[in-house]
Amino acid sequence: MLTFFGRWRDPFSARRRTATARRLTGNARGVAAVEFALVAPVFIALLMGTVTYASYFLSAHTIQQIANDSARAAIAGMDDQERTAIAQSTVAAHVAGYPFLQGQVKNVDVKRSDATVTVRVAYDGQRDVWTQLLVPAPSTMIVRDAVIQLGGY
Repeated sequence: MLTFFGRWRDPFSARRRTATARRLTGNARGVAAVEFALVAPVFIALLMGTVTYASYFLSAHTIQQIANDSARAAIAGMDDQERTAIAQSTVAAHVAGYPFLQGQVKNVDVKRSDATVTVRVAYDGQRDVWTQLLVPAPSTMIVRDAVIQLGGY
């Protein structure tokens, strides 16, 4: 490459390389953007995972509480058919009262043994928030049992 005075100048000479390196090491423009590009995907994945599992645990705990409440209500029934009807209506009323439960109750099963009543609630949460994120989620089917003793202590 010829300069203005007609002398040949090597663009990759050692002096030029060190001057360019000195100039670039003193320049910190764009470092924050590069760091953000490296850290942001990991941070967003962790955040989405936290939201996914927190929502799942909220739904699972709520279904357990609904099973507990329906078992408590079912002991008021005089026979197994009435207990089943009471438990099913209690589950339907409670699920309708929770706006974050967008799935549907698949099954409410009431079984009576000699001294206990067991209520099993099966809930399919395919339309819940925790299944819609891009993070692998637990199974959409949540099954919870509640056992309550008949006849006092």
